[in-house]
Amino acid sequence: MACWGTGCACRRFCRGGDDLIHRLLADLVVLGHFAFILFVLFGGLLVLRRPRLAWLHLPAVAWGALIEFRGWICPLTPLENRLRLLAGEEGYRTGFVEHYILPLVYPSGLTREVQLVLGAVVLAINAAVYVAVLRKRKRRGS
Repeated sequence: MACWGTGCACRRFCRGGDDLIHRLLADLVVLGHFAFILFVLFGGLLVLRRPRLAWLHLPAVAWGALIEFRGWICPLTPLENRLRLLAGEEGYRTGFVEHYILPLVYPSGLTREVQLVLGAVVLAINAAVYVAVLRKRKRRGS
């Protein structure tokens, strides 16, 4: 059970370890966010081996591109920030997740133009992969 504040139901189990639990949950959110980004970018390669994954991958690509093109904030970002605040953190401390993964998920200098380029890159990579998937299917059918 997660801790959600001073009156949380798990306090008796955490015994003051709320900060650690919230930090771990925030780190898990970042790892999940990073995994989703990798799936959006490179999940099409999995579709080459397992075409049925396209039903999972295509909506993920659409969501990832939409977030970038519209300039929206992914819902995982406020969740992570809330967990970090609950952990008593003001910013990111040095650690594996913060040092190596956060800069990839939240790059510095992220501008609207960069977001548009990222959205286009997501679509271009996946379009190329799905062209290869369709060609492979067509060859098998012939």
